[in-house]
Amino acid sequence: MQIGVVGKPNTGKSTFFGASTLIDVEMQNYPFTTIEPNKGTGFVRVECVDKEFGVQCNPRTGSCVKGIRFVPVELIDVAGLVPGASEGKGLGNKFLDDLRKADALIHVIDLSGSTNEKGEPVEKESYDPANDILFLEKEIDAWFLGIIKKNWNKFSKVRENEKNKKLNLMAQNLSGIGANALQLDKAVSKLGLWGKSFSEWNEQDFQEFATKVREESKPIIIAANKADISSEKALKKLKEKFPDKIIIACSAVAELTLKKAAKDKSLEYFPGEKEFTKLKELNEKQEKGLNYIKENVLEKFGSTGIQEILDIAVFDLLKYIAIFPGGVKGLVDSEGRTLPDCFLLPSGSTALDFAFKLHTDIGEGFIRAIDVKTKQMIGKEHELKSRDVIEIIFKKK
Repeated sequence: MQIGVVGKPNTGKSTFFGASTLIDVEMQNYPFTTIEPNKGTGFVRVECVDKEFGVQCNPRTGSCVKGIRFVPVELIDVAGLVPGASEGKGLGNKFLDDLRKADALIHVIDLSGSTNEKGEPVEKESYDPANDILFLEKEIDAWFLGIIKKNWNKFSKVRENEKNKKLNLMAQNLSGIGANALQLDKAVSKLGLWGKSFSEWNEQDFQEFATKVREESKPIIIAANKADISSEKALKKLKEKFPDKIIIACSAVAELTLKKAAKDKSLEYFPGEKEFTKLKELNEKQEKGLNYIKENVLEKFGSTGIQEILDIAVFDLLKYIAIFPGGVKGLVDSEGRTLPDCFLLPSGSTALDFAFKLHTDIGEGFIRAIDVKTKQMIGKEHELKSRDVIEIIFKKK
């Protein structure tokens, strides 16, 4: 799974990425600071299962704080997008190609309206951030449409009557947009286009199909950044204009500041919480900065918004579930770690899917699985639910 962090230059996109991953990236006040994509690890929250077994977990990756497991996910911060990117303007072609493998997108916008369509600084509230939401979707749709039409003749004239064969041909020839066969099927089905032969599709069909594929393969959450310097009506106005979109107010700078202070042990702060605790004396400038964050971000919005956005992207947009490996006779691995791992799988995953997630040999040698919480045996087609603890019995090669 890969989450793309996208948006036009200077909206705080790279700051969002840095706040999520604590990777230092170049952040300057001019367009196209990010040229090569930055990749890093962010974390999503899962209620840990350790207390249900009366043990303390020892995560191999991530951490567990106050019963909340922080599970790693891959983030990619790509070059800023400007209008006309699908036609090659700015770094458009590169931007779009870098996003091909992303499963979901976090679109960072400047809620304060102090960055114009080109990513240049302007007077606060002089630019409508609603424009950015529309243009990004338009550019991705145009990019998809170009790839679809460019490759359409490669398979549209092939005479196949079976839906699965037609779908496989489509998936093979449209791999450049990063959509799988299931997503393509949903897009065609929602538009009612399976009743048409590929050769009968018209321009409107192509355009609507490009949009539906984008919605299925690249779901988007809006990170309304710089919320601390924005008017209250700005967020309300945006949500009223786009009632069907997920829009979360956030302050990437606040999150980055708190995480860096926690890293150097100046304070105790856990991502997603509305409070922090000072651990040592701070200078006047530091105190002023933290008071600003407390009053204008945490007390106003309940959190910096960054952690909430990551959680929603994985669990609401992509509908992933968290599965813990374990055993009926014990939860400790060969290195002495208790419940060391937590895996994220798509909703609807089966016991066999989980076995292959652990290792190809485990999947191929699958015999049965055990629900460790209930101690009940389950078959390979058993659909898992979030926070299951599963033991896989398999035949070793």
